[in-house]
This record gives sequence, C-alpha cells and structure tokens, in this order.
Amino acid sequence: MRKLLTAIFILALLAGSFWVGSWYSRQETSNVKPSAEKSIAVNLDKSSDTVTDTSSLSPGTVKISPEKQQAIGVRVGVVEKKAVTHTLRILGRVAADETRIYKINSAVDGWIRKTFDNSTGSLVKKDELLATFYSPDFLGAQQAYIFALSSLDRFQASGKEPPQQITLTRANIQQYKDSLRNLGMGDLQIEEIGRTRLYTENIDLTAPVTGFVLTRNVSPGERFEKGKELYRIADLSRVWILADVYENEAEYFKPGVNVKFYLLHQKKTFQAKVSNVLPQFDAATRTLKVRLEADNPGYALRPDMFVDVELPISLPPAIAVPADAILDSGLKKTVFVDQGNGFFEPREVETGWRLGNRIEIVKGLTPGEKIVLSGNFLIDSESRMELAAGGMYGTLSKDPVCGADVSVNKAEKAGRKGIYQGKTYYFSSDECKQQFDKNPDRFIKK
Repeated sequence: MRKLLTAIFILALLAGSFWVGSWYSRQETSNVKPSAEKSIAVNLDKSSDTVTDTSSLSPGTVKISPEKQQAIGVRVGVVEKKAVTHTLRILGRVAADETRIYKINSAVDGWIRKTFDNSTGSLVKKDELLATFYSPDFLGAQQAYIFALSSLDRFQASGKEPPQQITLTRANIQQYKDSLRNLGMGDLQIEEIGRTRLYTENIDLTAPVTGFVLTRNVSPGERFEKGKELYRIADLSRVWILADVYENEAEYFKPGVNVKFYLLHQKKTFQAKVSNVLPQFDAATRTLKVRLEADNPGYALRPDMFVDVELPISLPPAIAVPADAILDSGLKKTVFVDQGNGFFEPREVETGWRLGNRIEIVKGLTPGEKIVLSGNFLIDSESRMELAAGGMYGTLSKDPVCGADVSVNKAEKAGRKGIYQGKTYYFSSDECKQQFDKNPDRFIKK
C-alpha cells in the first residue's frame, strides 16, 4: 500500500511541473513587443540578396557569391579586339641537303690496297685522296687509251694523215678516257697517264667535293664487289632544317618566307628560307615536316643537331581569348560571360585560328564583355546542375530569332512570348521578340 501511494505522489509531482513550465512559456511569448517584431523583419530584409531579373539570361546561368568565387579561383577578363603579334617557336633538326650528298660506289670488282686518314666525320677537300685499289678491269682500258695517244702523236708528227683520221683518233681517245672514268678512275689520274704514258696498278679514290665523310666502308686488303658503296660524303656548306609543325601552324610557313633559328648553347643566330617543296605529313607524330634551307658558315651546323626556330606572325585585329577560357566538349565550345551581380551566363562561340595560348573568337562575343578566364570548370558544373533542374521543373524552348535556349517559365513571367499561326514562341530578350513581331515569316522559314 505504501509503494502505491509513493508512485501516485511522484506522478502528480511530474504533472504539476509540466503544467507550470507550459504556463511560463505562454507568458513570455505574450510579452513580446510589436516594435521588436518590426525590427526583426527589417533586419531580415536587409540581409537578403538583391532581387535580379534573370528572365533574359540563357538557361544554365548560375549565380555565385563573391566568397565562393574567391574560393574556386574565378578570374574575369575583358574581351578586346586588337591586332595580334605572336612569335611561333618550334623545334627543328639539322639534316644534310640531299642534293649535296655524294656516294662513291665501285663500278668493278677489286681489292683495297691502301687507305688514308679520313674516318667517318672527317672533313675532306675536293680531289683529296681517300684510298687506292686494284682491279684487273683497268688494264685493257689503259692500254687502249695509251695506244690511241701514241697513234695521235705519230699522225701529227708525220703530217701525212688526212684530217678525218686525226679527228677519228681524237674521238677514240675521248672514248677511252670516258671508259676509264666510268670504271672509277678520276680525271687527275687519267690526265697523269696521258702525260706519262705509263700504266698504273693502283687506282685512286678521290673526294668529289669538299665535305664530311658520312660513311666509310673500306679497309686495307678488303675485297669489294661491283656496286658496293665505298664512301658517302656530304657537302654541308648548305643544310636543311626539318621542323615539325601542326596543321594549323603550317599555313604560316609559306615558300620563300625568311625564318630565324638559333643554336642556344653556342649563342649563334642563323637565317633560313622556307623551301618550295610541299611539307610531308608524318603519320607517327601527326605533324607536317617543313623544310628550311640555310647556309652553314664554318660548318657550325651538323646533321641531327637540334635548333630553335622562330617565326614572327602578325595578324589583323581580331577577338582572341586565352585557351583556358573556352570549354570544348567536342560538339560545341562554350565560354562563361560575367553578367554582373554574380551571374555567369554560358555562351556558345565559334573559334578560328589558334596561336600559342590564344584562340580567335569568330562569333559569340563582342568587345567590352567580361568572360571567365579561370575557374570555369567549376562554374560549368554548377551550370549543368542548373540545366538539369530546368529540365526537371521547367521546359526549354528555342528562340526562333536569337537561336538561344529559353526557359518557358522565365519567358512567360517576363512577357516574352508570342503566338503566330496557332503556335506559341518564346524569346530570350525583348529585342528578339520585337524582331519576330515585325516579320515572323522570316524567322519561321529560317
């Protein structure tokens, strides 16, 4: 019985405490003054953002607070139209001029008798002795040549031979000289045989031009066969510069254009001229190989050296923006235009040339507008979310005049809609609606 009375007392105590608390709360609420309510309402109004009419802005326009812009690194720049000067810098490689490469091939079978100090990379002078060799094929040709020379001497000494015979003998001499030359004997050695009238077993290999030895395939005592390449010599007094350029850059390398290039480590500057030969396309690098032709004083340029090529380019006034300001999805190119008060509007643009980090804007921007230069990837994410919300909670329509996507809800709220031939059209601005009202058939046919 005592336990029951204790439980009833505790329940009564709890119920009394709850009633007292409720009564006190009602009393505090009724004591609030009307002036305080008004003050609270005024503060809320001051802290709210300014209301901006966004009905004329394209779908996907987002508003980003200054604090958030600073956090994501948004940087804005002014669109300008001005003349463009740019220095195109590319890497080039030195190559020997193919028209100045000389190959010394054997025309007969033979053996190398002696070689001289002219290893690969050596500079040799014209008619310098490279090596000597022996071949039995020269014996008969030398005999015929010496016999013809002796016959001519006898005919001229006797004075009895008719002029036709002397002319025929001179022709035979020239034929035998050509035979020796075709077998591989040089002009100097042929003339020496003509003076001395003596046979020789050692045939001289001489340099056909002053240049550098690119290839040497001879050694003393080596046997060689007809057609083998013995030496390859390049005249490097004039060389080629092969430069890889992208397709959009190749148009500036026109035939005859003068170009500068540098050997940075040697601090030397050279002049070159673009060749008339069409650039070759390299499937591996997906670039065009442009050929430059340059003089090589002092043989400072050697094959396979790398050089820095510079071509100054001047273009007429155009709108050009940094490449980072354009978002290229593959299907369209978009920039974000700063409309003020934290609003950023996506704008589709058409592009032209690209030089370095600058891209020409052909259509979509006007000078004086402000666009986002950095941080546009995060703005694009916000814009896509805005478009997704617009697709869920509203309908998009195509402006027949301006071609922009228009939010139906925003256009109706702003009164930018028109009805023609039973169909409703929505517009992104008052100007577009006015143009449509003047001549709707023009835009419907378009």
